[in-house]
Amino acid sequence: MSSDGTPGRKRSAKVRSSVSGLEIEVLREAGDWESSTDETVRRAAEHAYAVARGDESAELCIVLGDDALVAKLNKAYRGKEGPTNVLSFPAAEMPDTGAPEAVFGGATPLLGDVVLARETIAREALDQNKKFADHLSHLTVHGVLHLLGHDHMEDVDADEMEALERDILEDLGIADPYGADHPGQ
Repeated sequence: MSSDGTPGRKRSAKVRSSVSGLEIEVLREAGDWESSTDETVRRAAEHAYAVARGDESAELCIVLGDDALVAKLNKAYRGKEGPTNVLSFPAAEMPDTGAPEAVFGGATPLLGDVVLARETIAREALDQNKKFADHLSHLTVHGVLHLLGHDHMEDVDADEMEALERDILEDLGIADPYGADHPGQ
């Protein structure tokens, strides 16, 4: 039983980055996540935010889940069956948050939630011959960029988002996840 009374749920302390001004809470909702995961996702999220937004104060939650949780959310919010690797829920689009002014009018703007699926990420990393931590970092960066308004619906937007992801990941010492130079690609 966790501190909030729900089985299996563990909240980390909110940690504010000294670099980006981003406050991150990691919520272990489901899945068999390694102890180092919190630091991996925090580092990726902080750097993505710092590069894409700068040092403005903001807050986000990273939810560490499993395929069952993500499949449920994917069905409920996107109308799609099955799990996916990452889902992003921008605060301004979340149910019951009110108008964007209500979300962003406070002292610390709430960006939203990034939800990660442990089994899908592990399966993809194995299939693509990537290190799990590198793939997890990439998907965290991808999710944070979605919270900041980036998308990949149009080719030009996808190219821009992928270029930003590449730059952020390169800064973190992670190989280009889209390039031919990446093992398994």
